[in-house]
Amino acid sequence: MTLSLTVSDAVRALAPGFTHVAIEAHGLVNGPSTEETSALLDDAARRLAVRLDGRAPHEDPHMAAWREVYTAFGAKPSRTRNSAEALARRALSDAGLPRINVLVDVYNAISVAHLIPVGGEDLDLVQGGMRLVRAAGDEEFVTVAGGEESVEHPDAGEVVWRDEAGVTCRRWNWRQGPRTRLTEDSASAVFLLESLAPMPPAQVERAGTELAELVEKFSPGARITVHAPV
Repeated sequence: MTLSLTVSDAVRALAPGFTHVAIEAHGLVNGPSTEETSALLDDAARRLAVRLDGRAPHEDPHMAAWREVYTAFGAKPSRTRNSAEALARRALSDAGLPRINVLVDVYNAISVAHLIPVGGEDLDLVQGGMRLVRAAGDEEFVTVAGGEESVEHPDAGEVVWRDEAGVTCRRWNWRQGPRTRLTEDSASAVFLLESLAPMPPAQVERAGTELAELVEKFSPGARITVHAPV
């Protein structure tokens, strides 16, 4: 499908300093995690440790801004952390970062190294355009609980990514649903890098450029478009 992304006026009003960079990619070749992607994740954890210099992830100004926005739409940021903070905590723990598959490892590495929430969606599984909106509360979010598929509903006013079929990611970038996630069979994707002030848009662009280069490295010949920050 052709990429279509929109951010609602209600979300812009909630977070006027929000910027996102979208990277559209077709002709991808995914697969299980490799020694190379594992090394990439280990290097990202080292880069994060240098960046934080002994601080906890939530003490970083960018993570603090995300916590403020989460609080503003009714989430509890110490319980439902934005994806970058959650990954950063894992990166600094004894458990380390998970190994999922090549494409997910690549975007997780960029998220941790730059401390920016990054997500990936399978464009062949997205139905219609993707929209960042404040939920009415009756939208469907299909997830898995206890090994069984279940349907949740976001809280009214919660910020969610959604398509025509329902919610694809709850609480902005907290938890992605399995319906559109990148699997080893994914051949088309959109990667989203999301930032808030005080992070300069140029910093998000640099992270996006690095991600695009890595996607090209692991999927030579893929058709990649880096969309300008919005």
